[in-house]
Amino acid sequence: MEKVKNGINGKVTAATLLVSLGIIYGDIGTSPLYVLKAILGDKTINEPLVFGGISCIFWTLVLQTTVKYIWLTLKADNDGEGGIFSLYALVRRYSKHLVIPTILGATTLLADGIITPPISVASAIEGLTMIKGLEQIPTVPIVVVILSLLFFFQRFGTQKVGSVFGPVMVTWFLMLFTIGLSQILLFPSVIKALNPAYAYHLLVEYPHGFWLLGAVFLATTGAEALYSDLGHCGRKNIRITWAFVKVALLTNYLGQAAWIMHQGQSTLNGRNPFFEMMPSWFLLGGIAIATAAAIIASQALISGSYTLISEAMNLNFWPRVAVRQPSETKGQIYIPSVNNILWVGCVAMIVYFQSSTHMEAAYGFSITITMMMTTVLVSYFLVYKLKWNKFLVFGLLLLFATVETSFFITNVAKIKERWMFLFFELFIFLVMYVWYYSRKLNNRFTKFADLGKFVPQLTELSTDDNIPKFATHFIYLTKADKRHEVEEKIINSIFSKNPKRADVYWFLHINRTEQPYTLSYDVSELVDDKVIKININVGFRLQPRTELYFKKIVQELVAQKELNLHIRPDGSTKYNAEPEFKFVVIEKFLSVENEFALKEGLLLNSYFFLKRLGLSDEKAFGLDKCDVVVEQIPLIYHPINHVELTRNTINK
Repeated sequence: MEKVKNGINGKVTAATLLVSLGIIYGDIGTSPLYVLKAILGDKTINEPLVFGGISCIFWTLVLQTTVKYIWLTLKADNDGEGGIFSLYALVRRYSKHLVIPTILGATTLLADGIITPPISVASAIEGLTMIKGLEQIPTVPIVVVILSLLFFFQRFGTQKVGSVFGPVMVTWFLMLFTIGLSQILLFPSVIKALNPAYAYHLLVEYPHGFWLLGAVFLATTGAEALYSDLGHCGRKNIRITWAFVKVALLTNYLGQAAWIMHQGQSTLNGRNPFFEMMPSWFLLGGIAIATAAAIIASQALISGSYTLISEAMNLNFWPRVAVRQPSETKGQIYIPSVNNILWVGCVAMIVYFQSSTHMEAAYGFSITITMMMTTVLVSYFLVYKLKWNKFLVFGLLLLFATVETSFFITNVAKIKERWMFLFFELFIFLVMYVWYYSRKLNNRFTKFADLGKFVPQLTELSTDDNIPKFATHFIYLTKADKRHEVEEKIINSIFSKNPKRADVYWFLHINRTEQPYTLSYDVSELVDDKVIKININVGFRLQPRTELYFKKIVQELVAQKELNLHIRPDGSTKYNAEPEFKFVVIEKFLSVENEFALKEGLLLNSYFFLKRLGLSDEKAFGLDKCDVVVEQIPLIYHPINHVELTRNTINK
């Protein structure tokens, strides 16, 4: 399958740079709407506070965004793809303890998708209250309508809208730079705020200054997207565009600081310096551009959530759910269940908090955890994949751990504003935890058999006319990746009380690779034209289309005359040219004969409950129902050993 990924091969053009600007900078690019306002709040305006806040923002962008993500994390290129699951796929072989950091990182990244859209859109729409005559306009209904329309149109695909993302974001960043520069030119002394001494003074000497880091962190919340969207843009395009974006962001932050220091009032009094420093004649246009940028930021988070869940399913961290491709655009997917969860969550956020100011107090906690987990995984990548010196990696780990732990501590204070959010995060974490570990527990009881030992019986059964023919081509889906192995349950299924006779027995294994877009196969014929094993290697970002793949493989084998289907009956007739294929899916259910310990009982019962809520195996593997036979077999994990039955004596 062709990979349509801009910039992966190092290509840098005006078009690829424009795509990068449109896709990945929505979240971090809209931060100037609310960051400085969140830092100052209702505090008395003075130089240590304002300049200290700007200095903290600057050095946060340098350390967290530029050094950690742009320089280090983008090196973790998994066949051109990024994101926490791509990173996990690269390093999981080096430690079994990386599962929990991965689940935590994915959980909190998904949770971030519920608060970023409402805070971004609300911050932009609230600018309308500065326009004369609209001071009392209710902004919450407008935000709800915009978010609802955004989620509604996801089902139709975003390729047409996406074509304008780049130009809109270029306009946005040019606006940030121009308006910020106009204030800096009036008050150039604000440049000295970049001195790290101001940050040190704010955090160490200013009263309660350390706790302002929770608001400072909002300036870098979109940094994770720079890595998650690596596959769409390419490393070189991201690094080049970040230079432009960073200059625009810092110029605007400095411009806001200049305006604040010279606006002549002791507090902000609820005003937003981002809109206040705009010329009155430009205010409406500025609000429109800000709203467009906020919608783009929201779209990026929504699309990223679909990709995250899709990868989680393919790496066995999430139950199988319906995935649709609303357009022909490569990699663009739509997951209805995720869309509904995010829509309900986003609307609930804006209805509950009512304003961006209140949401600022709850924002940032989740993404700090994501960044901490990414740091853990990246350290493994640097040591084991890039072979960096362990002491150097430890020094970097210590640096980022210190910074991110500080952010985490200050964000923990936000728990009281976002306690209801924890239920959503706990739900996501438990689903991933239960699904991953229950599958491992389940797989422990999967027994494999040597297929070669049963070849004579299979050959005999295939030619035994006393047994009714079940199918011409009989295909079992197997977890066994070795050439001579299949599950014992498959052997039992074939030779059960009603043996299943077929002309050709196929054993098909879907192998999920650590690379994102692999699509290859290998064939082993244990008996010529009679017993055949196929391994199909499918990348973790691809949705399996098992029946389509299988039929394509058979066509290739016939065309190359490796199968004799071209010279003997294949199940087709003069009325129907299609060969007769019958797929078998064996599903387990939890037997009533089990006696569980508490942990295993909770895990397995939860697993089978989630399994019932998700897609069936035939749908998940891309099989047509008319070609599938589903067999149910009991899973006996811990059978009841002690059953005391007393026989009553009947007096005759």
